[in-house]
Amino acid sequence: MTTPRSNEVDAQIERAREVMARISQDYRGQAGQTVKRVRRRARSALQRLILIAVANAVILIAAMVTGLILPGGIGIFGALAAIMLMLAATLAIALAPAARAPTPAKLAQVDIKALPAQTERWLDAQRPLLPAPAVQLVDRIGRRLDTLSPQLAGVDNDTAEAMEVRRLIGEQLPAFLRDYERVPEPLRRVERNGQTPDTQLVDGLKLIEKEIGDMTQRLAQADLDSLSTRGRFLEMKYRDEKAE
Repeated sequence: MTTPRSNEVDAQIERAREVMARISQDYRGQAGQTVKRVRRRARSALQRLILIAVANAVILIAAMVTGLILPGGIGIFGALAAIMLMLAATLAIALAPAARAPTPAKLAQVDIKALPAQTERWLDAQRPLLPAPAVQLVDRIGRRLDTLSPQLAGVDNDTAEAMEVRRLIGEQLPAFLRDYERVPEPLRRVERNGQTPDTQLVDGLKLIEKEIGDMTQRLAQADLDSLSTRGRFLEMKYRDEKAE
């Protein structure tokens, strides 16, 4: 026989499980975003290594060809010059600044299929300027953009769906963060009209994250309907036939 107290304990245990599951899901999502950033940096480093190898190979080949053409070869000074050129090319490529994140003006013009990835790169560059709760939301928006990206593969730039997506993540999201970043840092935690700029930022990012999820749902609706119809057809054809 259950008692009201045991029911209350069961309810508290269930709520605790839900909280733990949500924390675990957020942790896995944040870990995924971190892995993605590490992979992006590793890919950039690999590209630099490939460029260094290609540049040094070109210099070596040029030195060898020059040595074959000249009667006395390139000599010791030519070899030293080739080594210096290789060193200079290596340092220039290795120390070159990383590719800069796209600007908001660029986001407004980029092809709709590349917009989620480019927006995510831009968001990643804004992380150091944001408070911790907003950084967590930026990670969640990044996961939403990952899910949205495949849905845009068959969407043309001039469709209503593309314009809606571009307006939200290519225009309104950058403009919203720019407005926050213009607020002087000491004033971001000062309450005004019942809210601080920090809380306004978090609330706005939550709305944007939800809207991106809703957009993804709408874009995938045709596929979801097709899957449901196919499932009903298979059920009618095979399960009902077996029952008969």
